[in-house]
Amino acid sequence: MTRMVAKATVEQRLVDIEQKISAACKRSNRQREEVKVVAVTKYVDTPAIGEIIAAGLTHIGENRIQDALPKYEAYKDKAVWHYIGHLQTNKIKDVVGRFTYIHSLDRLSLAQEIEKRASKLGIVVSCFLQINISQEETKFGLHPDDVLAFVKEISNMEHISVDGLMTMAPQTEDPEEIRYVFRGLREWQQRLKECNLPRVTVQELSMGMSGDFEIAIEEGATFVRLGSVLVQPE
Repeated sequence: MTRMVAKATVEQRLVDIEQKISAACKRSNRQREEVKVVAVTKYVDTPAIGEIIAAGLTHIGENRIQDALPKYEAYKDKAVWHYIGHLQTNKIKDVVGRFTYIHSLDRLSLAQEIEKRASKLGIVVSCFLQINISQEETKFGLHPDDVLAFVKEISNMEHISVDGLMTMAPQTEDPEEIRYVFRGLREWQQRLKECNLPRVTVQELSMGMSGDFEIAIEEGATFVRLGSVLVQPE
């Protein structure tokens, strides 16, 4: 069940988050504007999206299309929409054409359906490859051994632009233990850039969540996906 998030609560939390982002950027010799916050809003209701946007956050991330559609229809032109959850092929028709970014491209069948739908709409879809750097069985994403062959295959699809990479780190009490995951994704970014494949720019790194976003920023994140630390319901 979704609930409202008070505007003041979001604004207050955002002050603390901004301080942490700025500090992480300073530690890693990065500019603050290199990092964008995606507000993960799966646990808040439609009116709360307006409060979040009013607080200055315009990148909105949703995991489930059935929950996202009412929010999108209410605020579609006021935000940049990110689909960040595991995407089933039968949901493609609802996602492509609405969401600016798809963070979870992880299999050929999904790429083929995105290509088919995007071709019908006459658009190019910005996708991030999800790579399972930690190789956990409980996580979605490409196995690192399969990344190169997969990217070469989808680089032939004219309606998909591989604009970034995404990963999720294991949950741990010591975020330093998972620094290797974020570093590994950055290394893949460099490797894929060197391949010079068509429609594979991989300029973005979507990594880091509420518990580990500071380390992700230190390792090169350009999008951090923040939910509970930002918009946890009252």
